[in-house]
Amino acid sequence: MLLGSKDEKQDTAPDTVEHWGRSPDNPIGGWYGLKKGFKGRFGMYIPPLMEYLGLAEVEHNKRDNRMRAI
Repeated sequence: MLLGSKDEKQDTAPDTVEHWGRSPDNPIGGWYGLKKGFKGRFGMYIPPLMEYLGLAEVEHNKRDNRMRAI
C-alpha cells in the first residue's frame, strides 16, 4: 500500500495510508491528530513506527514508498 503522505490541507489519493488515516471508516472515525495544523502526514510518521515495532515492512526508496503488514 502506498504511503501517500500529504499535509492536512491537501487532498489524498485513494488507497493510501494517508487516505485511510483521514477516513471516517477508520477506528476513530476520521482524522488522526488533535490540533489543527498537526493532523496531516499520518502516512509519513506512523509506518516507520510500525516497522520499528515489527508490525509492518516499509520500503526505503526516494519516492513512492509502500508498506506491508507482517
